Amino acid sequence: MKVLFIGGTGVISSSISTQLISEGYELYLLNRGNLNNILPEGAINLVCDINDETKVFEIIKDMTFDVVADFIAFVPSQVERDYRLFSSKTKQFIFISSASVYHKPPSDYRVSEGTTLSNPYWDYSMNKIACEEKLIDLYRKTGFPVTIIRPSHTYSERYIPFAVHGNNGSWQVIKRMLEGKPVIIHGDGTSLWTLTHSSDFAKAFIGLMGNPHAIGETVHITSDEVLTWNQIYTSVANALGVTLNAVHVSSEFLDKCSEGNFKGSLIGDKSNSLIFDNSKIKRLVPDFIATKRFDQGIKETIDYMFAHPELQIADPEFDKWCDIVISELDKAINNIKEKLL
Repeated sequence: MKVLFIGGTGVISSSISTQLISEGYELYLLNRGNLNNILPEGAINLVCDINDETKVFEIIKDMTFDVVADFIAFVPSQVERDYRLFSSKTKQFIFISSASVYHKPPSDYRVSEGTTLSNPYWDYSMNKIACEEKLIDLYRKTGFPVTIIRPSHTYSERYIPFAVHGNNGSWQVIKRMLEGKPVIIHGDGTSLWTLTHSSDFAKAFIGLMGNPHAIGETVHITSDEVLTWNQIYTSVANALGVTLNAVHVSSEFLDKCSEGNFKGSLIGDKSNSLIFDNSKIKRLVPDFIATKRFDQGIKETIDYMFAHPELQIADPEFDKWCDIVISELDKAINNIKEKLL
């Protein structure tokens, strides 16, 4: 099978790329070449900015593919561009959407592909919804062979899936844990969440490639393991061999004291309890099952990050913000106690 990935070096796509190469697929990666150090050996790299349509068309003018997948399209104009470029070039076009598109706040903690799409808290999610609508419209009107996939919170050996972290990633949270400093968990930490290892996601994704029953369909891919955020953070601390020192702070408070940085990612996503009905992906890919338990997967992630210093990116600004938030909460608690005496 001949496959083209737009992107192909991210948290999700890297695992799929590696597995495809190991299974003998002919894989092309179209990207700007900024992450050549993590390209899987055996993939054919087409160095180009996908937004340079003239150059892309020149590169692929004599090529056709069984599958084209775009991992880096976020707004409708980008999927319209993909249609112009690939409508006559592929038997299947896979768009990577997001499980954050489901209705927020949720009317039911159980989520299926039929759950209403609406997330006014996060522009990212609303743009993904608009992309989905555009692609389904193209499928209905022109037969464009689209499959829409909605990942939930997917992690890999290069990415630690915390909910509250800075702009430089999650390493500073790990550093706080190692130093015995308090770590912020949103809410009371008891909301339910699903984390999926990228290697499990890859198995389901590959099962949808070239699958005629997936054309015109939308499907989410997640693990069946459900965890509280307290369990998630405790699992990370256990993998580090330290005791978790957790401070629970409401998502609304975190949002307001970070100038809205957490409105989408927390209020529009991770503060909500969601349990995914995975019957559709299992029907389309009968042998799919997510097998990597989070406490096992996160141990592999921690080991990998300790072995790769380039991933240990400090974030002193976020560290200072955490200290301020925790300190001010302590002051507020003490002030209230004093006034009640």
